[in-house]
Amino acid sequence: MSLRWKAIWVAALVGLMGWAALPSFFSPAAREASIWLADEAMNLGLDLRGGVYWLLRVDEEEALAQEMRTLSGVTQEAAEEQGVPLTATHVRPGGLLELEGDLDALEALASDTLSNVAVSRVEGRLEIRPDADRRAQTIERAVGQVVEVLRLRLDEFGVTEPLIAPHGDDRIMVQMPGGEVDPEAARDAISKVTFLEFKLVLDTDANEELLAAKHPGGLPDDTMIVVSRNPDETIQEAFLVPVEPVLMGSLLDDARLDFDRRNRARISFTWNSEGTEVFREFTGDNVGERLAAILDSEVITAPTIRGRIGRSGVIEGSFTQEEAARLAVLLRSGSLPIGIHIEEERTVGPALGQDSINNGVRSILLGGGLVIVFMLLYYRQCGLFADVTLVVNLVLIIGVMSLLGATLTLPGIAGLVLTIGMAVDANVIIFERIREELRRDQPLRSAVAIGFNRSRLTILDANVTTLIAAVVLLSFGRGPVQGFGVTLAIGIAASVFSALVVTRLLVDSALARNPNQLRI
Repeated sequence: MSLRWKAIWVAALVGLMGWAALPSFFSPAAREASIWLADEAMNLGLDLRGGVYWLLRVDEEEALAQEMRTLSGVTQEAAEEQGVPLTATHVRPGGLLELEGDLDALEALASDTLSNVAVSRVEGRLEIRPDADRRAQTIERAVGQVVEVLRLRLDEFGVTEPLIAPHGDDRIMVQMPGGEVDPEAARDAISKVTFLEFKLVLDTDANEELLAAKHPGGLPDDTMIVVSRNPDETIQEAFLVPVEPVLMGSLLDDARLDFDRRNRARISFTWNSEGTEVFREFTGDNVGERLAAILDSEVITAPTIRGRIGRSGVIEGSFTQEEAARLAVLLRSGSLPIGIHIEEERTVGPALGQDSINNGVRSILLGGGLVIVFMLLYYRQCGLFADVTLVVNLVLIIGVMSLLGATLTLPGIAGLVLTIGMAVDANVIIFERIREELRRDQPLRSAVAIGFNRSRLTILDANVTTLIAAVVLLSFGRGPVQGFGVTLAIGIAASVFSALVVTRLLVDSALARNPNQLRI
């Protein structure tokens, strides 16, 4: 390729990266107002922009218990269809399902119906436990469901570019950038389980003790007691209800803050098509009975069914407007399939983030300025070429990160400063190799060609080893560590290109103008 065409395509590439990097130096409002700036810009991490970070852990035991309850239902249906005697089922902590009945027939039924489980007989009952594969699949599925629900919930806050992703086997990383996030409200939205269930009321009394006393032989099978509370948290009424609900909140199509005629806050809701059909049939068959709306194991209202109800309904209770609005958000986004625990929380204010940006920019300017002065003084004309290459290198890094939508973190700024040193290091290797050839009385053009050719392998070897470390950081790191790996990997590629292509182009251009002179 001729020198002219090489200069054209290098200039085009640098110009394109410069155009891509430019939006990163303007605000979002300025980017939207301009027709010349690209839409993509380099994102800023929490440590630069401010925001909230959580590391969440899903409740593994609860996830396994739900899985075994599902298997219990499957087993009961299969036993009923095949006429296998099944007298009782019990789900125990730790992912254990116990079956009582004809053990020989139940063991054969479990082997044919259930997969990835271990079946054993213990003291007149059949025990079913998930194997390692089913446990892993259960946790993976639960994590995926929680991620989707959290994404819906956090979208309600209007935060741009929230990061919600699995972290390891049973953990989830959540990042909400921006100083406008209310940590308390966001934490409540993240950790709130919010199970909404509708159950038929079988019996009532003033409190749990009196209601239990009506059943001296024990509560009927598959029933439980739930209560409603007064604003002062005292028990208002106790209800005997079935364990299995008529409808779950997952069948809701929408839920919104509403007000009754007395301007009291309530929640209006609508069912999806499946929920509407079930609700209409159930209310039509149970006119005159009471229906309990149970939110997080507590009855919030238990009205009497006065007629067939279709798609819409309301939930009334002692809500403030803020409480009703928040509950509507939680119901609208769906119930968390299992509970989660906050293991780590960090909050970074926008002022602290701006201080980090200012300090990072100063470190880049100071480090880059010292390098530029040193190269000019030590390598003269070639030092100027190295300085131009250094600027090109920074343009390439910021341009690529902007096009990829990569996130710049505070460690990423450290990666930028490190890249400056690495970029100059490649030029030092080349220039010192050229000087060695000149001391051997090689002609100038020959010394330049030998210097670049024999330096190439050394530069590639040194940068490939560093690139391996960057790939490891990208693969296994999270948050700021991954941000450092991103900047380092892009910086390595840009440094190699700048040293072997851009610097060579500048040196060859100088020799083309004056074949017998190059100050180095």
